[in-house]
Amino acid sequence: MLMVTIIVAMLVFGVIIALHEFGHFAVAKLCGIKVNQFAIGMGPVLLKKQKGETEYSLRLFPIGGFCAMEGEDSGSNDPRAFNRKPVWQRMLVVVAGATMNLILGFVLILCTTLLYGDVITLKIADFTKDKETGLSTSTSETCGLQIGDEILSIDGMKIFTDTDLSYKLQNTESDTMTLIVRRNGEKITLQNVTFYNTATQGRQDFYVSAEKLNFFNVISYSFLDTISTGRLIWISLRDLITGKYGFHDLSGPVGIISTIGEAASYGETFKQHLTSVLSLASFITINVGIFNLLPIPALDGARFVFLAIEGIRRKPVSPEREGMVHFAGMAVLFLIMIAVTIQDIFNLANK
Repeated sequence: MLMVTIIVAMLVFGVIIALHEFGHFAVAKLCGIKVNQFAIGMGPVLLKKQKGETEYSLRLFPIGGFCAMEGEDSGSNDPRAFNRKPVWQRMLVVVAGATMNLILGFVLILCTTLLYGDVITLKIADFTKDKETGLSTSTSETCGLQIGDEILSIDGMKIFTDTDLSYKLQNTESDTMTLIVRRNGEKITLQNVTFYNTATQGRQDFYVSAEKLNFFNVISYSFLDTISTGRLIWISLRDLITGKYGFHDLSGPVGIISTIGEAASYGETFKQHLTSVLSLASFITINVGIFNLLPIPALDGARFVFLAIEGIRRKPVSPEREGMVHFAGMAVLFLIMIAVTIQDIFNLANK
């Protein structure tokens, strides 16, 4: 089982990294930039092949990759060098990797939706009931929520998909919530709604309906759920900065591999295993895309900021200074990764 987990994890990481670097590579080529190296993984080279001007390689550790362009980190007089291209083209190259991650997330959510066989809506289909008596065990029903209501927002947060709905129910500390629902074509505000199942003592006291698949609802749901997942990642980052979550809540490669293993073992059929892994992979790739856009030194977001400064000043920042900033950022990120990995190992050992 451990070997299967490692293989699945390597495939997930490999595809996410490969698509990210391919985004940089493809846009660089379209912009006429010379690409010296294209690597999947980090560390010692396992396989490499020179094709044209580019060396392609597969490396030992599947925790990153790189697309090394001429003149990317230092000056170059080559007319096809990265530093010789217009700022807008370099911006496109920089954000292309994260964009590919977000596109991959959309595709994986679409595949997961197709595997599920239906599209989950936000319309109330029924309320929970006692199995023996048939009486309602739903508190939200007594607060004015009705069958057929479509939930639009909770406590001011727009609800795009069931991902948002689950998040709000699990993470709202207040017992009562303010809902906006669509009922018979009209928007209605419901105050002081409590979600509570008196039988299970949980908040899931209703059921939502599902629709049969068609082209439009699959595309719409996949797009909206990509937005929902991305927004939840931003919310998590905000909560991490404000102290709601701490260092102990972070996971590194070891923790993610463990989670992928759990996802791969979920369910009883191959379809359930696959759906679970694809769902987790979509979350990871969207996470990677958004994280890379943060203005943190060594990440694509910081490179974009330096390019924006160059565009405003009409003059590039000194490559040496920018290089020092990115080097310092990379060092800090590696130290955090090492610390998180040690924490993951201890957590696994204590399970």
